[in-house]
Amino acid sequence: MSETTTQRTVPAPSAEREEHPRSAYPGAAQTAAAMTAHLPQREERESDSGRPRQADILRAIGETGYRFVRCDQTIYAVAVDGGPIARPIRAKGGGGATGSLRQCLIREYIRSTGRTPSQAALADAMAGLESIAMESPSQDIFLRVAPDPVDRWTTWLDLGRNDGVSVCIEPGRWSVLAPDPVDGPLWRRSRLLREMPIPDHPRGGWQQGIELLRQVLPMSPNSYPMAVAWLLAAMRPNMPRPVAYLTGEQGTGKSTGGRMMLRLVDGIDAHLRSVPKTEDDLAVTTAAGWCLALDNLSGIPLWLSDFLSRVVTGDALTKRELYSDDDVVVLLYQRPVLLTGIDVGALQGDLAERMMPIQLEPMTGKQRRTERKLWETYGKAHPEILGGLLDLAALVWQKIPEAEAKLTERPRMADWAELLWALDEVTGWNTLTTYTGAQEALIDDVIDGDPVATAVLRWALAQPSPWTWEGPAAQLLELLQAPSGPDKDWPRTPAVLSSRLVRAAPALRRRGVDVRKLQRTKTGRPLRISTEPGAANG
Repeated sequence: MSETTTQRTVPAPSAEREEHPRSAYPGAAQTAAAMTAHLPQREERESDSGRPRQADILRAIGETGYRFVRCDQTIYAVAVDGGPIARPIRAKGGGGATGSLRQCLIREYIRSTGRTPSQAALADAMAGLESIAMESPSQDIFLRVAPDPVDRWTTWLDLGRNDGVSVCIEPGRWSVLAPDPVDGPLWRRSRLLREMPIPDHPRGGWQQGIELLRQVLPMSPNSYPMAVAWLLAAMRPNMPRPVAYLTGEQGTGKSTGGRMMLRLVDGIDAHLRSVPKTEDDLAVTTAAGWCLALDNLSGIPLWLSDFLSRVVTGDALTKRELYSDDDVVVLLYQRPVLLTGIDVGALQGDLAERMMPIQLEPMTGKQRRTERKLWETYGKAHPEILGGLLDLAALVWQKIPEAEAKLTERPRMADWAELLWALDEVTGWNTLTTYTGAQEALIDDVIDGDPVATAVLRWALAQPSPWTWEGPAAQLLELLQAPSGPDKDWPRTPAVLSSRLVRAAPALRRRGVDVRKLQRTKTGRPLRISTEPGAANG
C-alpha cells in the first residue's frame, strides 16, 4: 500500500482584512480611474462634450476585468485577476454566493469614483457586455466536484471559499490549492453551496480520520463502511451513486447522523430538507445544490421514487423561461442522494436497485450526549475527518484503474461497484459483498410490497419446474388469486396488470420467475411466465 502525501500550498486565511480595499481587480480599477478622472466632485448630467459616459466606463470595467465563457447556453464572467469562480451575467437573486457581474460592476464603479451609476447606464453597459459575450468560448462549469481537464483519474473538490481554494485529489495524494482559472475547473456557486473547512492531514492517516467519524456516528459495524463508501462516491464527479438511506428505530440519531454525513461533502452549514410539494420545486433545489438530502420520510410516492431514480443516474428538467414566450430553461443534475426515515414502506423496483440501507443502532442513556456537546466535538474533528476521507480517497483513486480488469461481475451501477472493490482492496473491508447482500434483501422487500408480484411469484413457484405459461393478461387476471377483501392496490383491468408486471419483472427474475411480453397478435399482446432453468439470468 502506497503512502498518501499531502501538499498544503495555501496559507491559513488571515483574521485581519483590509477594511476598504480600493479594488479587487487592479486592471479594472486603473481603467475605471483613467476614464473617470474628468468627473467633478459633485454629480452632473452627462453631455455631448466627448467625455466617457457612465455606460462606457462600466462596459470597460467588464471588458478589462473579466473574461466570458459559455456553458449550457448560459454566459458567465470570470475575473481576470481573481479565483476560478464563474459569475452569472445578471441574477435577480444576487448570483448565489458569488454575486453577479452586474453587482461586481456597480462595486468597482463605486470604489473607483465614489459615485453610484444610474440604472440606465447599467442597462446599457450590460446590454453591450452581453452582446460581446455572445462570441465567448465554451467551457465546462462545475458545482462542488469536477474532473481534472487533463488527468481522468484526478478529481477536484470545491471548498466553497471566496478565493476559490479547492482540493485536488490525485491517485496517491491530495493537495490544497486554487485551480488555474484558464486551464483548471471553473466553479459556480449557489445559495445552497456552503463553505467547507481546510482539511487537516491526520497524524494516524486515514484510519484516524475515519475513527473520529465512527465515534460520532452510531452505526452498526456492517453499515459504517458503507457510509464511508457513499462519502467517497460523493467526491467523484459524473458517476451514479446509490441512495444512502439512514434507517433505525425512533431515537437512533438518523437526522443528526444524516447532517454529519452531509456536512462532510456539502459544507459546514448544510442541512436536511423536507420533500417539496411538486416535482418542479424539487428539481430546482436539486440542481442548485450538490447533495439532495431529505429528512424523516414516512413513505415514497411513485413520483418521488421515479424522480430519485433519475437523480442517481442523471436527469434534466426543461421548462419555459419566465417572462418569455419562446425560450426555455434546462436544469441538469446528477447528485448524491441521502434519505432518513424509520420505514419508507413499499419500494419500487427501480429505486430499490439504487438504494443502500445504512442501519443506525439504538443508543442507551449513557451513550447520549447533549446537542451542544455533540456538535462541538464534531466541529473540532471536522477538518481531520475530512482529511482522513481525502487520505482514503487518494488511495482508492489509485486502485480504481485496476478494478476494470479484476472485477468480474458488476451490479447495475458498475462505477459504484468498482469504487467498492478498490475500497476493499485498500482497507480490507467487505463493502462490495455487503452491498450486494443488501440488494438481495431489498428485492424481497419490493416483492412483499407489491401484491401482484407476490401473487405471481407464489403461483409460478407452486408449479412443477420447468414450467411455462402463455396467455393474455385478462386470463392471467382470472387465474391469479386476489387478496381477500378490498385492496386498492390490486389491478382491476388487464392493462393495469400488464403494466404492473413489467415494473415487477426485474425483481421476479431475480427470484427465478421470468415475465415477458410477447409480440403483438391479432387478439392482443400475450404474456409469457416461466420458471425454466436459466430464467433468473434471462
